[in-house]
Amino acid sequence: MIGPVVISLNSPHSFWSLGESHLARLRSEFPGLDVRAVADDELPGALADAEVYFGWRFEPHWLPQAPRLKWIATPAAGTDHLPVEEVTRCGTILTRSYGFHRQPMAEHAMGMILTFSRGLLLSSRLQRTRRWWKGELAAEFFDLAGATMLIVGCGSVGTHLAAMGRTFGMNVIGVRRTLPTGPRAGIDWVPATRWRHALPVADVVVNLLPATAETAHLFDASSFASFKAGSVFVNLGRGATVDHAALLAALDSGRLRGAGLDVTDPRPLPRRHPLRKHPRVLLTPKTGVFSHSYMDCAVRFFADNMHSYLAGLPLRGTAEAVHLIPTEGPS
Repeated sequence: MIGPVVISLNSPHSFWSLGESHLARLRSEFPGLDVRAVADDELPGALADAEVYFGWRFEPHWLPQAPRLKWIATPAAGTDHLPVEEVTRCGTILTRSYGFHRQPMAEHAMGMILTFSRGLLLSSRLQRTRRWWKGELAAEFFDLAGATMLIVGCGSVGTHLAAMGRTFGMNVIGVRRTLPTGPRAGIDWVPATRWRHALPVADVVVNLLPATAETAHLFDASSFASFKAGSVFVNLGRGATVDHAALLAALDSGRLRGAGLDVTDPRPLPRRHPLRKHPRVLLTPKTGVFSHSYMDCAVRFFADNMHSYLAGLPLRGTAEAVHLIPTEGPS
């Protein structure tokens, strides 16, 4: 019998909140556990005797007030918003979640790519002031069939996106630290040490990297200078991996056809930031993981890990498993 399991998964969006059905499912699946759902303002008091915590956030100053805590789980794919070092230093396990983020993120990336390949961003802008703008679109669009997509940080999300790209006839290059040893899944794999060598041949570059000391401003002026002229850049990884001044310069120079940004640094961008009104930039407010099945999948992932925890088996998604170029997705 383990100590209480405290859950704080609250959000103004229903698909990111723990519902009564989720709570009932956990209690039914684990009848011997004391599973408690609490409001945000009840933390950290509720953690005083907890052994397991499942939630969106955890502050480092809560650790001394949770002496019995052995496992912290987050439904997020990334852990850069959590005090990983402090938690692991005190011997507590920290796990992220993965797998179920891939479908909405791949759809979001593909939507951004189609926005530029079909000239939809330009069309949306010109419809307000032009009677007819067919000529402008004729000079703007490009074919996805035969185009090359480079996915940097090609884990679970990237592999799913690659499959979508191939249905449009795209060639796909995947970059990750540890190359897969099994089937190539229709992807030409490139090791992380050679990712810049693939930039000049890519019509679309998708960034799915996490935020680490090694990835900070990885996409800098020298990186963008290596991009193929007229290519598209899409970022669904982390804003901190991109030098936004260098990105803006690449857009203004025409090196980039456009940029789709679901993440920025800072987030949100200041209202007067030039990327906000740039005619070749599509901004979305970190909505790449919007999915009505999100919490259902997150609770299932947690429950599967709970079975392993109770059996004394290794847990999936431990913080130590997060790499420079992740094998299971970004965040």
